[in-house]
Amino acid sequence: MPDSTNIQQPKKKRDRIGVILYLAYIAMLAGAVLLIARILWLQIFFQPRPEIAQRLTPSTTVRTIEPERGKILDCEGRLLAISCPEYQFYMDCTVLKDSNTPEEEREWRAKARELSRGLAREFPEKTADQFYNLIITNRDNEKKPGRKYVKIGHPVERPAFKRILELPLFNEGRYKSGVQYEQENVREYPYGTLARRTIGFVRNNKSPVKNTHIGLEGKFDYELHGEEGREYLRRTDQGTVINSDSTMVRAVDGNDLRTTINIDYQEIADRALRAQIEPEEALEGACLVLMETKTGAIRAMVNLLREGSEHDGPFSEIQNLAIGRKNEPGSVFKTVTLTSLLNDGYVKSLEETLPATDGHVDGTAITDTHIPDFARQHNTDRISVIDGFKISSNYVFAKLAVDNYARNSRGDLTEKFLSNLYTYKLGETFDFDLDGMLTPTIPSPETRYWTDTDLASIAYGYSTSMTPMHILTFYNAIANKGRMMKPYLVEDIESQGKVIRRRGPSTLNAAMCSRAVADTVTRALKAVTEEGTARALRGAKCAVAGKTGTSFGTFEDGRYSDDLGRRKYQGTFVGFFPADNPKYSVICTVYSKPTSKSFQGGGIPARTIRAVIDRLYNIDLDLSENGNTR
Repeated sequence: MPDSTNIQQPKKKRDRIGVILYLAYIAMLAGAVLLIARILWLQIFFQPRPEIAQRLTPSTTVRTIEPERGKILDCEGRLLAISCPEYQFYMDCTVLKDSNTPEEEREWRAKARELSRGLAREFPEKTADQFYNLIITNRDNEKKPGRKYVKIGHPVERPAFKRILELPLFNEGRYKSGVQYEQENVREYPYGTLARRTIGFVRNNKSPVKNTHIGLEGKFDYELHGEEGREYLRRTDQGTVINSDSTMVRAVDGNDLRTTINIDYQEIADRALRAQIEPEEALEGACLVLMETKTGAIRAMVNLLREGSEHDGPFSEIQNLAIGRKNEPGSVFKTVTLTSLLNDGYVKSLEETLPATDGHVDGTAITDTHIPDFARQHNTDRISVIDGFKISSNYVFAKLAVDNYARNSRGDLTEKFLSNLYTYKLGETFDFDLDGMLTPTIPSPETRYWTDTDLASIAYGYSTSMTPMHILTFYNAIANKGRMMKPYLVEDIESQGKVIRRRGPSTLNAAMCSRAVADTVTRALKAVTEEGTARALRGAKCAVAGKTGTSFGTFEDGRYSDDLGRRKYQGTFVGFFPADNPKYSVICTVYSKPTSKSFQGGGIPARTIRAVIDRLYNIDLDLSENGNTR
């Protein structure tokens, strides 16, 4: 029989092992529970000391990704404004200084000497020795350890950027040379100052000037700018920067603007105007706008103003005079009065006559002393409407206005005339592709003491004020047989060469006047250039219809002349060509400083426009083949 003692011993041993394993399991389970509880507590309740957390946690920064600003193009796709990258170099002159052996340090400095020679070639304003001294001085400077990065030269474009990175030492990378660079997109204007006030400009965020966006650049900044992107960056213990988050938002580049400007026409207009005004020291500024008749597309827009507080510097595109300066228009407004009279049926023929005796308009304080001279010269006591228009007689149009629009017992005749001006869009501003268009001023019997003299004065171009753009828009409607188009500068919005939003022509008044009235007014305007005050245009390469006008700016005391008898002239010519088949409307206005010299609309403005027409005739086939050539 087996020994019962031996059987019991293995059984007791197994029982002890089981108990030990069970206790071990219980202990491990309890430890696991405690560990999980500890982890949960750490996750939910534990808050480390802020200074320790700041030291141990790598900081994450958000970097804004700037979009590429859209381009501005002329009507044929040529670049008027484009963003180009520029690079500013910096250098950590202390790189590897503490870890280099004496031999390695001598080798580093030798390469720095070669680098300095290359930098001197790229930045001639400093010699190689000056660059080397700059690098070594900052490498050895123990007193200013905070000045780690030294600025190297000035911002450079892409070709120079690539050459600099290939110089000795720099070509070994940032960890051996200490080279760093910053990239910034800079706006470039390939055609320099041409149409610069129209195109506009942008300044970076560091500019102290609050209004940093001007012209098309400002008006369409929301289209050109695009949408900024962002990425989250974290610096590792080794100093490298990594993208620590997959939620990077890519930048969306800006859209492009295709403008109506033809840069060839712009250059022609700019040169013609400068040639006329630069010799005249008494002139303060001038503007010229060339507009396509049927669409209202502006093909050239020149704005020249003398620089300096005293306006004694060179002419520059620093203010948009065409929309940002208003004044009494002068005799160019007589066309408006004639259109109103024809529209309302008060004048039925340009051959209708008025008395030509003393030149006084009954019921007013107006007397035109040129009328008796006209009567003696032509041996007559009558003057026709068209003759009065050709010689720009204030008497003729003051009398026509007073005879037909003077206030009756109800006062509605004058209101009818003033209402016509608003119908012609001469009393209000309209949405334009540039900010800053001024609102015209037209007096009203409801807001001031009113006499027939006020009505007469408005009729020949005084007592009101408006911009050259308003006057041009009206004349363009005459050229377009009564259809008034809205002037515009932006043809469409594009992205990657594809049109995403078309703008194009639009109408301000589909029937400002009848076709018959427009034809009659055109005949009167042709007479001005053939026999009247704009004879400087009689020899142009295609027939021109238009009107001259001269007015005076007021001084601070409200007078039209100062104590020395000097005046501030505004001379204007506005019209269209070819006269019987118009393709373009054009206005040119010059502004003088206080001067004793006269600047009439039939002088510099008319000569400037003739020069523009003659140049356009040579490059625009529509003018030479289809227009009314001489």
